[in-house]
Amino acid sequence: MIGALVGALCWGGGCAPTEERLEFALKPDKDPDKMLAEKVALEEFLAERLGKPVSVVIPLSGAVILEGLANGTLDVGYISSTEMVQARERESATLMLAGEIDGNPYYSSYWVSLREKPYSRIEDLRGQPVAFSSRSSTSGFVIPFWDLHQKGLVEADGVPEDFFGSGNTWYGVGYVSAIERVLAGDAEAAAVSYYVIDEDRHLSAEQKARLKKVVEQGPVPTHVIAVSTKVDPEEAARIKAALLEFNQESNRELRDKLFTSRLVEVDPDAHLEGISQALNLARNIAR
Repeated sequence: MIGALVGALCWGGGCAPTEERLEFALKPDKDPDKMLAEKVALEEFLAERLGKPVSVVIPLSGAVILEGLANGTLDVGYISSTEMVQARERESATLMLAGEIDGNPYYSSYWVSLREKPYSRIEDLRGQPVAFSSRSSTSGFVIPFWDLHQKGLVEADGVPEDFFGSGNTWYGVGYVSAIERVLAGDAEAAAVSYYVIDEDRHLSAEQKARLKKVVEQGPVPTHVIAVSTKVDPEEAARIKAALLEFNQESNRELRDKLFTSRLVEVDPDAHLEGISQALNLARNIAR
């Protein structure tokens, strides 16, 4: 509902940012309707610290955020590292902050199957039907596909079907959609982020009890907060300072709901180097 409203009102050119309002987009990795309270809390948090109105939107896809950063309808966006690579290529945004998980700016991708299945390594999934989280998901497609290539299981110009078999790959609209294929018996394994089964975010306890990690791959660079190149550098510095206040103990609960973990400054080139190579491989696949 929120995403549809945003699409109708903002990306037709009616919500271009001005000095009086900050436009901030959150990555739609959860149900937008369920993120309403978080959206309002972020608006209030930033408005208080920046001294001006803030509009937080939750578009239907990361691609919409990238377009908004490029055309000036968005000032700041919370996006994946893959999307950050694309924004840098378009020179539409710069990396402001990145997430830090257990002291590191990266995490793991998992292949997940039903607990009773005999799989214990990626080679066991050869010729089996699998589900990727989406074609654009960093941990749910780009890194798992890169790992297949790194292990010599697909060629540089290959496609996932070369390993899993013709008609055996399915692309979802997020982590839960891929896991649901496994739970329903339509896929033998799903590629997702580690936290789908390691933490209590996306699945019920009953669902997680039916699943196991087959293998992990990575590292996956954490999501980042990107700022449009159209934003004045002094304003960008104020935004960064406000966001870093989320690391204060009193703000951590909201921070973790919005951004998963601690926000830190990183070297953009180092953060994105590995994922840039993986993304180039994934781009060989016809969409």
